[in-house]
Amino acid sequence: MAVETADLPAPRGPLTDALVRALREPAGSDRALDAAGRAAAGGGALEDDVQLALHLCYELHYRGFRDVDAAWEWNPGLLALRARLEDRFLAELRALTPAADVPDALDALQVEYADERGASHHLADEGSLGQLREYLVHRSMYQLKEADPHTFAIPRLSGGPKAAFMAVQFDEYGGGRPERMHARLFADLLEEAGLDPSYGAYLDAVPAPMLAITNAMSLFALHRALRGALVGHFAAVEVTSPPGAARMVAALRRLGIGERGQRFYAEHVEADAVHEQVMRRDVVGGLLAAEPELAGDVAFGAGATALLERRLDDHLLGCWRESRSSLLRPVDEPAESAEPAEPAGAA
Repeated sequence: MAVETADLPAPRGPLTDALVRALREPAGSDRALDAAGRAAAGGGALEDDVQLALHLCYELHYRGFRDVDAAWEWNPGLLALRARLEDRFLAELRALTPAADVPDALDALQVEYADERGASHHLADEGSLGQLREYLVHRSMYQLKEADPHTFAIPRLSGGPKAAFMAVQFDEYGGGRPERMHARLFADLLEEAGLDPSYGAYLDAVPAPMLAITNAMSLFALHRALRGALVGHFAAVEVTSPPGAARMVAALRRLGIGERGQRFYAEHVEADAVHEQVMRRDVVGGLLAAEPELAGDVAFGAGATALLERRLDDHLLGCWRESRSSLLRPVDEPAESAEPAEPAGAA
């Protein structure tokens, strides 16, 4: 079976306009890349233009894009551009994430206050089918590649933490059964909800708050120096997953999604309750016993994950309260072509 890739998306500003133009050229086209470098000076680190640019750079390390030269993956000029964007993104995350020690950072993720309601609470209690479908479109950017970024941690761990990490990843990949891979289960859910299960199908629809979640995971994954943050990210996902997954099962049942579509979240209610203990005790505990200097990064990874998830919840609930879509385009409307227009006055 051929690896599924996505098309380049439509640009969202001067940076991604220049970057999409560059990626349509053979790798090493300096003039096109120089234009992207000049455009990289503007825009906030958490805004659409920068987050889409980071996604384009990171995706080259996963499946790439149709009709994009694979040699762009290690192009020095593109890596330099990515590094500039990453520095801004990482600085913004560090500035926004409260300092905490590791036990407090992980314990805080398990506390749910009565007046704090996220998207899963809304969908379980009162959300519409349209809002559920929007939520699944957002999460498809993460769940269809869910385990892959975390796998970068494996060669950077050793001994007990590595073995425990592998045990959790083995479950993420279906325990050796392709039909039980979590990404496959999420694709089944998309199909049951009448959505496109193709990898990257909704990139043109998903705004910055969701892209920032996947980009942070890739940022931590692709830098050995940030391996502690990647472990913290993975631990945060496993700690917070069971209650949210239970609410999503309730939402799916209430809105008429059948058993096949419920399996993804039903699997996470039980599996991640076990994974949480393995991550806290064997992976995080083992890593910090061997490398205590990584404690700050582990706490940062967990805290930054929670921060970005709250930003997504705020975006979703804010849009839904105003009876408007949380996406950049309706999910049933075809995207505009990503082919860049010729600049004015071009021959």
